[in-house]
Amino acid sequence: MDRRISAALTQPVRLVPLSFFGVIVLGTVLLMLPISHADGTVDVMAAAFTTVSAVCVTGLATVDTSTYWTPFGQVVILLLIQVGGFGIMTLATLLSLLIRGRLGVAGRLRAQAETHAFDVGGGVTRLIRRIAVRMLLAEAVVAALLTIRFRVAYDDDLGTALWHGVFHAVSAFNNAGFALYSNNLVGFVTDPFICLPICAAIIAGGIGYPVYFELARRWRRPHEWTVHTRLTVGGTALLLITGTLAYLAFEWTNPETMGPMSMPEKLLSSVTASVVARTAGFNTIDYGAITAATLVITLVLMFVGGGSAGTAGGVKVTTFFLLGFLILAEARGEDDVVVGRRRITAAAQRQAVSVALLGVGSVTLGTIAVVVVSGLPLDVVAFEVISAFGTVGLSTGITPSLNVPAQLVVMLLMFTGRVGTVTLASALALRTRKRYYHYPETHPIVG
Repeated sequence: MDRRISAALTQPVRLVPLSFFGVIVLGTVLLMLPISHADGTVDVMAAAFTTVSAVCVTGLATVDTSTYWTPFGQVVILLLIQVGGFGIMTLATLLSLLIRGRLGVAGRLRAQAETHAFDVGGGVTRLIRRIAVRMLLAEAVVAALLTIRFRVAYDDDLGTALWHGVFHAVSAFNNAGFALYSNNLVGFVTDPFICLPICAAIIAGGIGYPVYFELARRWRRPHEWTVHTRLTVGGTALLLITGTLAYLAFEWTNPETMGPMSMPEKLLSSVTASVVARTAGFNTIDYGAITAATLVITLVLMFVGGGSAGTAGGVKVTTFFLLGFLILAEARGEDDVVVGRRRITAAAQRQAVSVALLGVGSVTLGTIAVVVVSGLPLDVVAFEVISAFGTVGLSTGITPSLNVPAQLVVMLLMFTGRVGTVTLASALALRTRKRYYHYPETHPIVG
């Protein structure tokens, strides 16, 4: 094999997207089997689109998950969600640990690329074990709560209640948004015993593993939190509160969404909508009937997304708020960007700008492409595109009507949003180069 190709394949940053692609191919083949379809037919695009959406933990679907797929097909989707959320590289490393009981340097590097760990020593090995245990534990707790509710309140038999509880718990923790009901979770919008456990799972999965582990160690000592944890926790809380208030304000009297609800039901619905808009994608209200103001708020929440190194998508909370602090420092005329008495490195600033701009570029190009090939209105296309890039899964209802070219664009956006714009760009780069000299400085006119 050519040395350049060999070197590219041995770098973790390239193996991550390649591994995601490999699982997508495998999932597509499994969903194309007649045993996966309720009517026994084979639809290549439906299988491919659903697989990409599941592996990229998005939740957009061109077919009804509850009726189109057999129990076998639904199990395949569940496994794809779990694999996509956990991370292909992390899962592969975990299997290596279980089989061999040790982890080589190459495996540690691959795990580092997926989990955003900062070392390649034994700490990565322990990190992956802890991720797996805590992930399964969180899903088990939520699954138990949902199973009890489905069994007691909705008269599901024990087998059905257990299956629905497990499926929705895994889908929620991995921020996937797949549901086993034709109207997603609209029928449970006023049920706190369904919505609140799902919201808790979404936040726990989407806040990011580094933050989760730090909070577990130092939750009583917030003054010792790292800047990353402060930005993620503070930013998440601010966005959730802002989203909740926005949904309450703009949907309070909307007769097609929250208008007929009581005040406690409106509050629950608004909290749930604010949480799921941050990359989970469960439909609890009809997003095709929301007001224009709510549509804009939802677009912003979807684009920002959740925490880094978690199951959430978007440009990430830390990126969004780092840019805010960068703008604030520039407005004040300060040379340094300071957060929590810590100076943000120039590399982190460049990365935040790069991620945001690549995100804007992906969404812009995707919107243009879908509008051109589908002929659908701009507002619903923009919603669909940002939902795909942010791996959210919310839709105004146009997903099943997308033609094949539009579906291909949306699939590419879901893949890009899950793998990460910077990771994907790095994976596509043939080589890196360090410049050993500097040109004279200049300052062009900006703005």
